Amino acid sequence: MAKVVILGAAGSLGKHVAEQALIAGHDVTVIVRNAAKLPAAWREQVHVYEADLAQLSTTQLGSVLTGYDALVNTAGVVSDGDMFVALIDHIVTSVEGIPPSLRPRAWFLAGAGLLDIADTGYQGLDLALLKKTYWPHAVNFKRLNNSPLDWCLLCPGPMVEGAAIGLDKLRVSFDRLPVQMPAWGKWLPPAFLMPFFA
Repeated sequence: MAKVVILGAAGSLGKHVAEQALIAGHDVTVIVRNAAKLPAAWREQVHVYEADLAQLSTTQLGSVLTGYDALVNTAGVVSDGDMFVALIDHIVTSVEGIPPSLRPRAWFLAGAGLLDIADTGYQGLDLALLKKTYWPHAVNFKRLNNSPLDWCLLCPGPMVEGAAIGLDKLRVSFDRLPVQMPAWGKWLPPAFLMPFFA
């Protein structure tokens, strides 16, 4: 059993992450702005810290995040642009202020647009339609790359409300979009690569 802290656990993604952490038997703490938004089914099974992450100083947030085995950030919305970038920087800076032996391993999320598209030489963010909205993920990725933290970045594709599809149906890859592309696909111009994100 690990001690896990989940930021933004009252959001659509955070609720699922917290629930799965509980199912796996972890000792879960959630940090949310409004505890009333947590699902009643498991609200009493977690430790709740009610706060607006952006309003805590880096010292305060670092103190709250000290001593956990893992931190999972689901807080923030990419469409908030600069505010989302500032939030991630605030979280990273807060964790960097924790003595290394007490820092949690930090898990962040970004979009599949950060991933390489097969052997094309392009990333999803090279596509104009993706870059327009998802550019903050590239900025946040650069911030993490310049950090001494022990971190991982998960890059799921589009997430929609609906029933869970099951782990057996997940497509998993490292650094690359998990799609099959024909051999001739590497010669396609970026505008023709967009269907691979569907």
